[in-house]
Amino acid sequence: MKAALYQGQGQIELTTLPDPECTPEGAVLQNVYASICGTDVAVYKHGTGLGHKITIGGEFGHEAFCRIKETGSKVTDLKPGDRVYPYPRAVTGDPRRAGTIGGFSEYINAPVAREGVEVYKVSNKITDREAALIEPFTVGCRAARRSAPEQGENAIVFGAGTIGIGAAIALKHFGCEKVMICDLADLRLSIAEKLGFAVCNNGTEDLASSAESYFGTAFGYKGPTADVDIMIDAAGADPIIDYYLEHGKVDSCMVMVAVGTNVRPVDVLGMTFGQLALIGSGGYTPDDVRDVMSIMESGEWDIESLITHEYPWEQLEEAIQMAGRTDEALNVLIRY
Repeated sequence: MKAALYQGQGQIELTTLPDPECTPEGAVLQNVYASICGTDVAVYKHGTGLGHKITIGGEFGHEAFCRIKETGSKVTDLKPGDRVYPYPRAVTGDPRRAGTIGGFSEYINAPVAREGVEVYKVSNKITDREAALIEPFTVGCRAARRSAPEQGENAIVFGAGTIGIGAAIALKHFGCEKVMICDLADLRLSIAEKLGFAVCNNGTEDLASSAESYFGTAFGYKGPTADVDIMIDAAGADPIIDYYLEHGKVDSCMVMVAVGTNVRPVDVLGMTFGQLALIGSGGYTPDDVRDVMSIMESGEWDIESLITHEYPWEQLEEAIQMAGRTDEALNVLIRY
């Protein structure tokens, strides 16, 4: 099979490996599309140690959509040809490989394949290209869920990448009334705006003023502030926590989902007086998979509009480089 191996900073080897052997309880999955994650870009640019356990000489890629090529003799609820989402935390049998399931290779081996556990059937209401975004959308959905959104609440999402926009859509799905998306890339903001979200380029606009104008004002312990119940950091820039600590309204929360390696100082006394909450969010659960599929099946959102580029597998390295150009690209797909 065709395989992509990570060989260190700025190095990808396109090669072949033996085809996986199907176990009696398992399945061999043939990749149809793979989406490129920001962590794939970060590891390509900067080397290992940035959140996912991508190793030198190992397969990588984890945002995949597949068709089943072969099933084992003991598998009864799946069959060849089924369209499936491989659940990264379970599909390889090793949760440590959630970020390296082989999405950039031709096949993924599932030693045990159960519908709704290691793999999920994908409805025909979801296109192949949409299905390639299930994984990053589940990460965004999990971040939205961690904020415990209530009907009618307001939210700001920092980061107009796939995870950030996925979180914003999930917040609306869970009942939030107004959601604003902030980013520094006008291309990404234009896509978010076409989806119906208020947007702010917080590199060129005054976010505090824009937020107060859009959401109205509420009480913050440092004075009047925007009436925002939830903030989600899907960008990972250091000043975002500072903004929340300065402008968060009383009894609000910020969910951190962006992968970063910096240790950041936090004003705990200010958090106490302001009744502010910082919440971590990593990965996803089966509930998030089901919610994302429900959102995609509804047809309410033009999710394919997030895909700005598509490359054949042979141009994987060029595709990863493009995915890192946030002013030119949003979601980049690999086509098999």
